[in-house]
Amino acid sequence: EEVKMFLRLLPILASTTIFWTTYAQMITFSVEQGVTLDRKIGRSFEIPAASLTVFMQGAVLATLPLYDRILIPCVRAWRRNEYGITSLQRIGAGLIFSTLSMVVAAMVERKRLRVAHVGHTASTLPMSVFYLVPQYVLTGVANALIYIGQLDLFYRESPYGMRSFTTGLCLGSFSIGFFFSSALVSSINGRTKHGKDLGWLTNDLNDGRLDYFYLLLAGFSFCSFLLYLIFAKWYIFNHTCRTAM
Repeated sequence: EEVKMFLRLLPILASTTIFWTTYAQMITFSVEQGVTLDRKIGRSFEIPAASLTVFMQGAVLATLPLYDRILIPCVRAWRRNEYGITSLQRIGAGLIFSTLSMVVAAMVERKRLRVAHVGHTASTLPMSVFYLVPQYVLTGVANALIYIGQLDLFYRESPYGMRSFTTGLCLGSFSIGFFFSSALVSSINGRTKHGKDLGWLTNDLNDGRLDYFYLLLAGFSFCSFLLYLIFAKWYIFNHTCRTAM
C-alpha cells in the first residue's frame, strides 16, 4: 500500500516539471532582454539587468501571506471546511500563472523587437526595462503556488517513512526542468537555423525570435496543465485533504 501511495504521486510530479523549464528561461533569457533595455533610474544610476529577479522573489514573498491570511480563510468560510483549497488546486493555479507568464513574456519581447527594428543602432533601446516586471511577477506567483503546493502534497500524502525522500523529489523535478531547458534550447537552435536564418535563439536577441520561443513554452505549459488536470482528477487523497474536494 505504501508503494501505491508513492507511485500515485509520480504523475503529479512529472506534469509539473515543465514549470521549472519556464522558470529557467525567466532567469536566463529575460536577463539578456534586460541588458538591451533602458535600465537608468534618474540621470546616472543604472540598475543591473540580473537584479530584476528581485520582483520574482518579491512576488513569492507577497503571495504567501496573501494566500495564507486572506484567501484561505475566505475559502474556508465559503466552502465550510477546514482545509479550504487543496494542494492539487494550488498547484493547478500555479500552472495557469506559469502559462500566463510565458504569454506575457512573448508579448513584451515582440514589442522589444519592434523597437529594435525601427532603426536604433545604440546598444540600449529606448524602452524601459520595467516592461519585464509583469513576467517576473507572474513567474514568482506560480513559483509560490506550485512549489509550496508540491511540498504540502508530498508531505501529507506520502508514507510516513518516505516523507523525506518524496519531498526531496520536488527538488529533483527542479533539476529535471533545468536539464530539459538546456536540451530544448539546443534543439531549437539546431532546428530553426536555415542558411542565412540564424534561428530563434541567437547571441544577439535582435536577430532572433525569442518571442516564438516564449510562445512555444507557453504551449508546453498549457499542455502540461491539461495533463495535470487528468492526473489530478484521478488522484485519490489518503488523508484529511479528501474532505476539501
